[in-house]
Amino acid sequence: MEFNKIIAISGKPGLYQVISQSKNAIIVESLTDKKRLAINATQNVSLLENIAIYTYEEDVPMVKILKSMNEKTEGKEALSHKESDQKLTAFFAEVLPNYDAERVYISNIKKVIQWYNILVKSGMDFTAIEEKKQEA
Repeated sequence: MEFNKIIAISGKPGLYQVISQSKNAIIVESLTDKKRLAINATQNVSLLENIAIYTYEEDVPMVKILKSMNEKTEGKEALSHKESDQKLTAFFAEVLPNYDAERVYISNIKKVIQWYNILVKSGMDFTAIEEKKQEA
């Protein structure tokens, strides 16, 4: 499983892996139930590697946050995204201590933790992920 082929689709829960592309659709497979579906060009799709979280200094790429979570949990699943808001924010603050609490909402934190747990269940090897080089 390649990190650069993992996407989130607006309005659909979970994460998906891009299988192939055609002229006007993308074929994706759900990481949770392995069902395949076609996504047309009108649906909003985000590559996980292009998503970043606000901090007070800079935007931190999702891959860095997921790797940090992986180190903290020693490769195991993190706490459930359905835990109390206080537990979730405390855990996220340990993973990304300087995140911008005014611009990163609890819903964002829940989504990141949920995505991390889905990736762990799917067998993602976080140590093999190369971080995309920032262009100056």
